[in-house]
Amino acid sequence: MPIKTPRILIVDDDPGQRSLLESFLRGQGFDTVLADSGESALATLPTGHFDLMISDVRMPGLSGLETLRRVRPQFPALPVLLVTAYADIRDAVIAMRDGALNYLAKPIDLDELLATVRQATGLTQTAAPKLGPGKALPPHIVAQSPLTLALFQDIALIAPSETRVLITGESGTGKEVVADMIHAWSARASGKLIKINCAAIPETLLESELFGHEKGSFTGASAMRIGRFEEADGGTIFLDEITEMSPGLQAKLLRVTQDGKFQRIGSNREIRTNARILAASNRDLEAEVKAGRFREDLFYRLNVVELNLPPLRERREDILPLANLFTAEFARNRARLADATVDCLQNYPWPGNVRELRNAIERAVLLSQSELILPEHLPAKLRDAAKSATPLPSPDTQTMDEIERHAILAALKQHKSNRTETAKALGISRRALLYKLQRLRQQGFQFE
Repeated sequence: MPIKTPRILIVDDDPGQRSLLESFLRGQGFDTVLADSGESALATLPTGHFDLMISDVRMPGLSGLETLRRVRPQFPALPVLLVTAYADIRDAVIAMRDGALNYLAKPIDLDELLATVRQATGLTQTAAPKLGPGKALPPHIVAQSPLTLALFQDIALIAPSETRVLITGESGTGKEVVADMIHAWSARASGKLIKINCAAIPETLLESELFGHEKGSFTGASAMRIGRFEEADGGTIFLDEITEMSPGLQAKLLRVTQDGKFQRIGSNREIRTNARILAASNRDLEAEVKAGRFREDLFYRLNVVELNLPPLRERREDILPLANLFTAEFARNRARLADATVDCLQNYPWPGNVRELRNAIERAVLLSQSELILPEHLPAKLRDAAKSATPLPSPDTQTMDEIERHAILAALKQHKSNRTETAKALGISRRALLYKLQRLRQQGFQFE
């Protein structure tokens, strides 16, 4: 007997959020139906059987909470998952009291969402999704580690949607590469991908760069100029180092994210753009919001879904393939890495991530006078790291795996199984923590 595909009603007034949830859940094997308001959801539910309803809390007209209250008498057994950008504990308590299955805060953690949906619908976990047709990784991208593979699987699921994406991670982890792949795997691939580094353009010129200006609108404006948002219409705009934007410019960007409208400097005429916005930062944006340096409303508008890039030290399986790729690029396949050189590369923590690795290999290729790249061709700090590497423990001492396991389980207990807080305490990404917990489960360890 064939297994019935769970059917989910997605209720959200934000088209980008609906598109994200639809493409992600369909990619995980669920059937989805969309509603853009609480009123629409109430009209849709009687038309067929649904296994779960996912609803935004704050919507014009009927809120998610009011929709939940009206749903309960007619569909008492329907699981309802509420999602909001405003993590208000009072709303959470009310939602759970009124029969909500769970309450998730935006930006949605896709792993947490998927686990909740699977539990609610009874759909067991299937094999990890592939990238899908037409989504092969280009030759210059390495994805050998489980963390990197999982990241690109998420990208493949998110890219077809129209949702805004916030890309976070340390400097040098490849945020621009991720933006490239989101655009390439989207329905906008035939349009332009416009890239702006907000830290590289003086504040006085950044507004003109983004929105354009009219002739004579300021000193030096000798001709009308089209802005990058206008140029990106129908395509994608990537705003790197978004935290470098001034408060006044953040307010203007907020309006573009809300209704796609802006004005050139010196003009009263509104211009509309249909550009998909991708933003990136190497800073902790939530901390920037708390410090008053970044608008909270803009943060939630940009951060519909977050892709966090793990640092290279958390995905060590990628180090050697990347090093070989860069060696082939710079030496034109006329050089290789000596075994001792490989040891140096693998024992170094790479604070500058992929960018630092690329620079180190470029330097080594230039200094090498033969077909073999030796440790002396690498920067001194890499050689020093190899010399000071901790020796393997003896059989009567704890192994590194045992030390790591003890630290993870202790942190998990201390933070009451909160994955996000545990990851912060351990100094690793949430994705890395989830991978390590999965590996511990496979080894037979139990935890909440």
